Amino acid sequence: MECNRWASKGVHIKYERRDNRSGYKAGALRDGMKRGYVEHCDYVVIFDADFQPEPDFLWRTVPFLIHNPDLALVQARWKFVNSDECLMTRIQEMSLDYHFRVEQEVGSFTHAFFGFNGTAGVWRISALNEAGGWKDRTTVEDMDLAVRASLKGWKFVFLGDLKVKNELPSTLKAYRYQQHRWSCGPANLFRKMLMEIASNKKVNLWKKVHVIYSFFFVRKVVAHIVTFVFYCVVIPATVLVPEVEIPKWGAVYIPSVITLLNAVGTPRCGSIDSSLITTTARRRTATNSSKSLHLLVFWILFENVMSLHRTKATFIGLLEGGRANEWVVTEKLGDTMKAKMATKAAKKPPRTRIGDRLHLLELGTGAYLFFCGCYDAAFGKNHYFIYLFLQAFAFFVVGLGHVGTFVPS
Repeated sequence: MECNRWASKGVHIKYERRDNRSGYKAGALRDGMKRGYVEHCDYVVIFDADFQPEPDFLWRTVPFLIHNPDLALVQARWKFVNSDECLMTRIQEMSLDYHFRVEQEVGSFTHAFFGFNGTAGVWRISALNEAGGWKDRTTVEDMDLAVRASLKGWKFVFLGDLKVKNELPSTLKAYRYQQHRWSCGPANLFRKMLMEIASNKKVNLWKKVHVIYSFFFVRKVVAHIVTFVFYCVVIPATVLVPEVEIPKWGAVYIPSVITLLNAVGTPRCGSIDSSLITTTARRRTATNSSKSLHLLVFWILFENVMSLHRTKATFIGLLEGGRANEWVVTEKLGDTMKAKMATKAAKKPPRTRIGDRLHLLELGTGAYLFFCGCYDAAFGKNHYFIYLFLQAFAFFVVGLGHVGTFVPS
């Protein structure tokens, strides 16, 4: 109806949808690019369904592409409308702030490769076609296209001051599915593109090393595995095997410094230009920074819990297991669903089954950590039991489903 209203005013606009899910999002994008009117267009802008761009979005992005013929992509930053809905969404905001402030913004500033986020971006169609278009061989079609375009010599720019409103997944189930796709997809793409990148004669050695080692191997594979194995397997195991000792600088000091730097660098309003901040705004920014810092412990514990699923998903992607190409749309509750939930809850409290909330992997890992904590409290000397009990509690909380907004089935 909205598109018809604009079309009646003379605006050239079409609303189209397909009747199947072949190829999932990549398939939908590929079908869209086959339309006849695309031949008369130079650029394509992509938004997921829950994104709310401002009216001036194109005015602030397209000029970069017009005036820079070697530029393929302009990527905007995400702004979350429901980050204060629950503790889980607040922690997600902290993690994604780090992704945008460090990985995307630094990559753009140093003219190094960074990935397309799949939404809130404008592509040059000629670059998209030269790179081979959208492919559905993995669940990260956005990263796949970005890597192929980069290998063709195209460049990207990230606009940190252009923010597009969107919604974070607020249920644990939706967040787990999202994290599975975001961890499994890159690992599977790494498996499929490793030789293609290494054998590319048009790309210099430094760029190959950066994409293969830094972007894929370290950030998309090793980071998840090391987090889970070190904090949830090795440290607890050293309690049971006292002959093995981890230096405190490796177990405590360095990880603590890295975590503090991440949190300090990603306050809630950290991307505001300091030259434009008034005295009042400076106080507000300082307050928002403290809002991130006091959540550090929760952030660390929750990220360690999620590293269990990210590690599992990474191995599934590397080994191309049964769920490697599984695509489950990330559920977003939205204002309409929340209103319906509140109305139903007021009429009749929903009943929930215990099985709806139980997650056995988390409960099993929590039991292992709790046992190691008890053993260390009784016989150990390093006081690791303080961390082990906290981490075990975090696993139990997630394992019992007491995280995020719960929607009864």
